[in-house]
Amino acid sequence: MYKIQVKTVRNFLFFLILGLGLFGGGFWLGQQKIKIDLAARQKISVNRALPPSKQNLDFTLFWEVWDKLQQDYLIKENIDPSKMVYGAIRGMVEAVGDPYTTFLPPSEQKRTREDLSGSFEGVGIEIGFRGTQLAVIAPLAGTPAQKSDVRAGDYILFIKDEGRDIKKGTVGLDLISAVEAIRGPAGTTVTLTLAREDVARPFEVNITRQKINIPSVTLEFVGEKKNIAHLKLSRFGDTTNKEWNEKVGQIVANKDVRGIVLDVRNNPGGYLTGAISLASEFVRNGTVVIQEDSKGNRQNFPASGRGKLTDMPVAVLISKGSASASEILAGALRDNKRAKLVGETSFGKGTIQEAEELSDGAGLHITTAKWLTPNGTWVHEKGLEPDIKVEDKNDTEIDEQLNEAVKLLQ
Repeated sequence: MYKIQVKTVRNFLFFLILGLGLFGGGFWLGQQKIKIDLAARQKISVNRALPPSKQNLDFTLFWEVWDKLQQDYLIKENIDPSKMVYGAIRGMVEAVGDPYTTFLPPSEQKRTREDLSGSFEGVGIEIGFRGTQLAVIAPLAGTPAQKSDVRAGDYILFIKDEGRDIKKGTVGLDLISAVEAIRGPAGTTVTLTLAREDVARPFEVNITRQKINIPSVTLEFVGEKKNIAHLKLSRFGDTTNKEWNEKVGQIVANKDVRGIVLDVRNNPGGYLTGAISLASEFVRNGTVVIQEDSKGNRQNFPASGRGKLTDMPVAVLISKGSASASEILAGALRDNKRAKLVGETSFGKGTIQEAEELSDGAGLHITTAKWLTPNGTWVHEKGLEPDIKVEDKNDTEIDEQLNEAVKLLQ
């Protein structure tokens, strides 16, 4: 009787991650059923009957607060029942204390889908948490954030947008609220107060938002003889497989190629299935990733055995901004002895979120499992250590990490 109406369910390893079941088109909140009409939000039907499975729950305090707001709050036009319901659901989800288990109202769910399509308006950073502090996972290549020298690992202390009257410290701020504050229309400006490990004091960065279209896969041929394929994977999104197949086709067609540098630096992740599919391009057989649920049950995901690059020498570039699905890919190649890792210790996100699109367009991302590398390593909050540690120096135009990977293959 009490069920979740779901349009799509996908496994995510992403940093914008989601709330609650629907029953008959409304949200059950204790003794009152509130039916939300998205076209006319003030049309509310009230029925204070609990479903049988929830008869033992006491929502007296909830309705006491609800009624107080309705009766006594000064600015009556700010009382929007639909927003209050969404806020209650969000608070319930946040109460579990996991920054990656999140409820998204319809507008925010739409933005998440746009992120995975690679087209959106904003500054071009992926954000998450290091401990309890909001942090930059990775700036996307060629975006306003990267051009403003925002770096992977920077802590975000304060968000300011004068045009939208936003002034928010990030202590206790949830992920979705942070995204909402940082993102905005192209041409507008947001100011971030950042802290960086090698900088003595916090500093401000002004970033002008723009329309961002980011390809998920790029290819160039490097090395003295241009016989090393530098295959850069920026994210695991909706268009990744198509772009990937095009670039792999170019590599296979080039008979001079002697090795591949698979570059997942600053790749914040995406779909679990994408990581398994791309790892299978390099691994002929064996385990790609192990999924473990809350009861300790494990499921092995094997390589498909249909890869086009299983005999090609590979080196993998990782950085502080390599997270989740990109860590799965890198860990799978190393544990299957297909590649060495070059660069810096990766971010360390070892949980899996199930992404559900609810029937009114809202979304729920809920942490359902953790993932382990084929050797059983859980990278959460530790990251993958590179086999060859190389710093990419900011005061040079040389890509030291790429050069090291090319040297390893040659």
